[in-house]
Amino acid sequence: MKRNFWKTGAMSLYVAVFGLAAAGLTACCGGNACKADGKERAGIVLENIAQRKSVRHFVEGKEVAKADLETLVKAGMAAPTARNSQPWEFYVVSTPEAKQALEAGLPYAKMLTQASAAIVVCGNAEYMLDGEGREYWVQDCSAATQNILLAAEAMGLGAVWTGVYPVRERVEVVRQALSLPTTHVPLCVIPVGFPTGDDQPKDKFKADRIHWK
Repeated sequence: MKRNFWKTGAMSLYVAVFGLAAAGLTACCGGNACKADGKERAGIVLENIAQRKSVRHFVEGKEVAKADLETLVKAGMAAPTARNSQPWEFYVVSTPEAKQALEAGLPYAKMLTQASAAIVVCGNAEYMLDGEGREYWVQDCSAATQNILLAAEAMGLGAVWTGVYPVRERVEVVRQALSLPTTHVPLCVIPVGFPTGDDQPKDKFKADRIHWK
């Protein structure tokens, strides 16, 4: 039976993490209970952001369910895009042959065969904006990638962003490995799996990078 996306535990957590449920905050009465609930929701979101880490060590042989991979892609598709163009395509890679081909050709994806699967985020030229706005697809697909990483963290999974575009050699590796149509441009490859616990979040906050005007 196909799992209902809106009723799964993963989606419930995803709702909390991405603040979709927090939409009710703007409509609440402003009472103490509502304010406390809002702070709790904000705490969940902010903690998940702070705990996100680049996971490069995976438990081999432990498979991520197809429904959970679909949840990750749906999280990616919830990202904002310029003029709502949604110029993306997502390839979910789980066969050993495809993972091996990607790992062999991508210098920073050497953990891919340990991972259960990979999500390849691509731009679709058919949906890219015209003129100077064409390159907005990179920002759009980057926002989708970050959503996927945050969703993976919330679901107890590990994931890491390995860059492809704009390095031509890497783009061609992915094109050949997955037989991509010419209109699909791979931005990145995201290995996904169950983390071993070796990778930990980093505190990247630097107050001197904030400029108040």
